[in-house]
Amino acid sequence: MPQAPAHADLIIQASWIAPVEGPERLLTDHAIVISGSRIVDILPFADISHRWQATETIRLDKHLLMPGLINAHTHAAMNLFRGLADDLPLMTWLEEHIWPAEGKWISEQFVADGTRLAAAEMIRSGTTCFADMYFFPDAIARVASEAGLRASLFSPLLDFPTPMGQGPDDYLRLATQAADAWRHDPLISVGFGPHAPYTVSDEPLQRVAMLAEELDAQIMMHVHETAGEVATAEQAGERPLARLARLGLLSPRLLAVHMTQLNDDEIEQLRASGTHVVHCPESNLKLASGFCRVEALRRAGVNVALGTDGAASNNDLDMLGELRTAALLAKGVAGTADALPADAALAMATLNGARALGLEHQTGSLVAGKQADIIAVDLGALETRPTYDPIAQVVYAAGREQVTYNWVAGRCLMAERQLLTLNSARILRDTQHWQEMING
Repeated sequence: MPQAPAHADLIIQASWIAPVEGPERLLTDHAIVISGSRIVDILPFADISHRWQATETIRLDKHLLMPGLINAHTHAAMNLFRGLADDLPLMTWLEEHIWPAEGKWISEQFVADGTRLAAAEMIRSGTTCFADMYFFPDAIARVASEAGLRASLFSPLLDFPTPMGQGPDDYLRLATQAADAWRHDPLISVGFGPHAPYTVSDEPLQRVAMLAEELDAQIMMHVHETAGEVATAEQAGERPLARLARLGLLSPRLLAVHMTQLNDDEIEQLRASGTHVVHCPESNLKLASGFCRVEALRRAGVNVALGTDGAASNNDLDMLGELRTAALLAKGVAGTADALPADAALAMATLNGARALGLEHQTGSLVAGKQADIIAVDLGALETRPTYDPIAQVVYAAGREQVTYNWVAGRCLMAERQLLTLNSARILRDTQHWQEMING
């Protein structure tokens, strides 16, 4: 006697599926079956009716289903500073414009409103998980939870006062409090975000390494971002990466962001320690910070993830755009057209980001048993036809406006380009309010 079909909550049928992980790079005319927050099956259309029945079925012709994009480095609330200080080198931009603006305007309300604006932009451009490094992580966590996004938050640490605290003791206390407050939330985690080697002294960094080990937390830090940063450190007797190694920070817990100034020995040191690199190509280009040696890192076996950085230095949170820039720039830097091919670039924006955040068993690929963090990209538009290779088409041709659906843990955050968890009108109203205040 034939067995009755099992019940699921949702079946999504699409022309193509890019699992990113597993034996098949591309599945044609397949469906993803979701029960609760998880993927329970991926199978051909022809087999669905025999094995599954669902509360809801969505058919997406000419669409590619793929893992949600993982933005592995943001300062989400800085969306409210988008365009505030363009066309300036990093230290001028930071010291003469951004830090003074933060000193004047940063508050929990600013962070909440800026993060809400960023969350809407990320959902609409296909991001399902973001790693954020900014003040008041509890406020960021509340907005991420409201939006339904997966978030790994890195609570800032500096040697000097900011609107969040007076020094390292305050910052570490607030980080551990936030980690404790959100430890039971399946979508939110909190780690440590020491700003950079030039803004944090040895003793607080040693405490971060110890606390991260105790709390099983990740660490994010801007490292080797510019030639000037590295040259100043060398004049003091030690390159930044060597200092971090001496202090015990190089490990699989560390996400080293930017890394535009690396020699061969340092690449090997990253590989041997399991340290992750987060590449932010558009921010690095805009601030003229330098070029990350992505292909050399990849060939050495270093895990390289992808991030946008904040909208104040990018000026968007468009991970599809970042993905294309990363793929093209890697070829130019390496001097070879086969550097960072499309499949590797897509992995950098999905599974590699999950690995860097310690989430590879939950998200980053479309595999039965993982969380249903999925986006649908419409490749039927004029701009992406004909479609010979859907994966390459996403990397080299598709725009964020072609993302039509966004699911996180099986929950739909956007359907047919309409936000379902956030109020666009409210966000625009709040953003206009901040613009008028900041403009004076």
